[in-house]
Amino acid sequence: MDDMISYKDAGVDIDAGNRFVESIKPIVKSTFDKNVIGGIGSFAGAYELPEGYKKPVILSATDGVGTKLRLAIESKKLDTVGIDLVAMCVNDLICNFATPMVFLDYYATGKLDIDSSLEIIKGIAQGCISAETALIGGETAEMPGMYNNDDFDLAGFAVGIAEKDEIDRSKKTKAGDVLIALPSSGLHSNGYSLARKVFFEKLKIRFDEPFGEKTLIETLLEPTRIYVKTFKLLKPYINALAHITGGGIVENLPRILPANLQARIYKSNIKTLPVFEFLRRYVSEEEMSRTFNMGVGMILVVNPLNVDTVLAQTDGYIVGEISGGERKVLMI
Repeated sequence: MDDMISYKDAGVDIDAGNRFVESIKPIVKSTFDKNVIGGIGSFAGAYELPEGYKKPVILSATDGVGTKLRLAIESKKLDTVGIDLVAMCVNDLICNFATPMVFLDYYATGKLDIDSSLEIIKGIAQGCISAETALIGGETAEMPGMYNNDDFDLAGFAVGIAEKDEIDRSKKTKAGDVLIALPSSGLHSNGYSLARKVFFEKLKIRFDEPFGEKTLIETLLEPTRIYVKTFKLLKPYINALAHITGGGIVENLPRILPANLQARIYKSNIKTLPVFEFLRRYVSEEEMSRTFNMGVGMILVVNPLNVDTVLAQTDGYIVGEISGGERKVLMI
């Protein structure tokens, strides 16, 4: 039966997939906490709900890394995009006062390369450890014909728990509250189609060209900052918080405002980063503010009585205030 065709002939190596699963088991287990039930290899991940909640609600978030992946693939620097994947999901959860519990990933590629795939999973595990979140499952899909060469895609799924009456933070936001910015680590995982067009299509800059104290590719692949530990530390002192992602401050901050309040952001207070100052030479200010975080990864809404406490325990700084008016952001 020499003419019989195997799955491996079609481009899918089951044995390689099994070896990969075995190799990541200790990496995944390093993220487990006492609430994880069982290990890896079942049909679903199991997690026991933490005690102490009066009206517990389960919240979920999903996201990807966008075209930042293209830079990782082309530069063959794959150790940080997993951190980005976790960050983009858990940073959303905490904005509804949910404590992240578990994370799952979906990793699809044309051909499974175990060494490269390990780098990606190690990054995801590192992100989960930083977010104090258990990596309880995932899916690795080898799909020749869907992905070419070294291409791959990532999606992440995070689940958290919160008290029912703490989810809607717009009810907690009051006129007179102070806005505190927590710095971003860079572009995080938004605006890369525009950044790539500027750096590589228009200016044709090399990956290894110096950019400040790092190379350009190191700057662009700087992983997204994870704010979970900061949230846990400051939760009693925060009225609301907004994750500044695609759409920038002007589109994300209104998501935590009631209809009768507006946010006033003092543009001169924003501590931007060199990568954004560079991009400003080629992109309009309006486009910049609608695309990038501009150096602000998270904005906290804080009662004036709690401002000193928050500032003393973070690297944050005052960037604006809440006042009466139409629900929107004013950049002044």
